[in-house]
Amino acid sequence: MSEAIAMEARELGKKYRRGWALRDLSFRLPAGRVCALVGPNGAGKSTFLGAATRLVRPTTGTLELFGVPVTDPAVLPRFAFLAQDKPLYKRFTVAETLRTGRELNPGWDQAAAERIVRAGDIALDAKVGTLSGGQRTRVAFALAFGKRPQLLLLDEPMADLDPLARHELSGLLLAEAAEHGTTVLMSSHVLADLEEMCDFLLVLAGGRLRMAGDTDALLPAHTLLTGAAEDGALPRELTEGCTVVEHRVTGRQFTALVRSEGPRAELPDGPWETAVPGLEEVLLGHLRPSEAPPLITAAARPSTPLEAA
Repeated sequence: MSEAIAMEARELGKKYRRGWALRDLSFRLPAGRVCALVGPNGAGKSTFLGAATRLVRPTTGTLELFGVPVTDPAVLPRFAFLAQDKPLYKRFTVAETLRTGRELNPGWDQAAAERIVRAGDIALDAKVGTLSGGQRTRVAFALAFGKRPQLLLLDEPMADLDPLARHELSGLLLAEAAEHGTTVLMSSHVLADLEEMCDFLLVLAGGRLRMAGDTDALLPAHTLLTGAAEDGALPRELTEGCTVVEHRVTGRQFTALVRSEGPRAELPDGPWETAVPGLEEVLLGHLRPSEAPPLITAAARPSTPLEAA
C-alpha cells in the first residue's frame, strides 16, 4: 500500500506565534497523479510545502513520502522541489548549472536535463543571469527532472511567465511526468491552467483542508442552482436537503453552489434551474468562507493504522 501512495498526512499542523498556519491536515495523494494545491494567500500552502521539503518542522501530526517519514533522510533522493523564485546562480552557465545537479544527485539523468534545455533553444554556454524568465524556468525544470524524482513539488512554478511560455512549459511538465510516472504536486493561482493539467486537487483555506480528491469525483458532486429567493433567503428545501457550499441572493433571485450526499439526481426538486459548474466555480466556492464541511473523496482519505500496517 505504501508504494502506491506518494504522500500521506495525518493531523499535520504548524503553529507560529501568530497562530496556526496549518491545522489537522489529513489526506493521501496516490502516486502518479498531477495534483493542484490551491488556496488564497495565507491559506498555508507554502507552510505545507515547507513541511514536505523538510524546511519547516511540523508542530503536530505526521507526513510520509512513499511510506517513509519526511524526517527520515532516506526521502531526500525521492523528491525534488522547485521554489517560486527559482534560486539559480546567475553567474553560472547553463552547463555549469547542470553539472552541479549531476554532482549532487547520484541518480542524475544528464541526457534528460540537456534535452529539456535544448528544446527551449537555450545555449549550454549561456549565463543564467542573461536568460529570460521562461528560459530560467526551463533550466529549473531541467534540474528538477534531471534528478529523476518520484515526487516533484512545485511552488507557483509559472506565475511570472507570459501565456505562451506557460503553455510550452505546461506541456513539458505533463510530458516528462507521464513518461516517467512522476507524481506532481503543484501550487498555483492560475485556475485555468489547473483544469487542463491536474487530475487531483488539494484545496486549503484558513490553514485547513477544504476539499481533496480526484477532479472526476469532486466536480460531479456539485450543482449550480438558480431560482427565486424566499423572503431574501434560500428556499428551505435546499437548506434541509443538501449541503450549500456558498450562495448569493440578488434582489429576488438566488444562486447557490450545492452538493448532495448522493448522486446529483437526489437533489431536492423545486422551481429552480440547474447547471453543471466548472472547476473554477467549484474552487472559488470552497475558497470563500463557508460553513459546509470539507469534501474528501475516498481516494484522498488517509489510511487507518490497520491499513498502514
